[in-house]
Amino acid sequence: MEKFSEKCYPIFERATNDYHKANDTDASVHNPYEEKSIEFYLYLKNWIDAVQWHLEDIIRDPEIDPEKALVIKRRIDKSNQDRTDLVELIDGYFLDTYKNIAVLPDATINTESPAWAVDRLSILVLKIYHMQQETERRDVSPEHIETCKKKLIVLLEQKNDLTLALDRLLDDIREGRKYMKVYKQMKMYNDPSLNPVLYGKK
Repeated sequence: MEKFSEKCYPIFERATNDYHKANDTDASVHNPYEEKSIEFYLYLKNWIDAVQWHLEDIIRDPEIDPEKALVIKRRIDKSNQDRTDLVELIDGYFLDTYKNIAVLPDATINTESPAWAVDRLSILVLKIYHMQQETERRDVSPEHIETCKKKLIVLLEQKNDLTLALDRLLDDIREGRKYMKVYKQMKMYNDPSLNPVLYGKK
């Protein structure tokens, strides 16, 4: 049986590589997978992460125009909400996949849901991509290259650990040793009825 990490990691790599062909935060996403399939959502998840990665770089420019920075900050806020929505959607996929599993009497719950581990894996793909780029630069010192190579080794080790942990979690859920319980994020600052700065203006 194919491990879930074996499904999603290549999709994340493909999305990361596709984004960097244009390397433009305003580029249109051309998702190659069937709409509403899990592959479609995984590709979209990483694309959102890639765009936000670069928005986070741009907004840290010390000479950025304040008005431009505010526009980017609002984009990052929306991106964070889109990211959270997608994580919850992917968890919905797992909940549906394992809804008929007989949970063992001594089953335990995990500290994070499977989709939040998937979220971490998506971001890790971007870290690996960009650290690899740093090791190939020609405008930096040998010390910089060596430092980045060491960091890349750690990131690749983290990839192995995270993929193994994700697949083991899903195996445990499939075998009834663990069970899923998903809590919606309920971010209050995005809700006009819960953020006092927003509802206080009425």
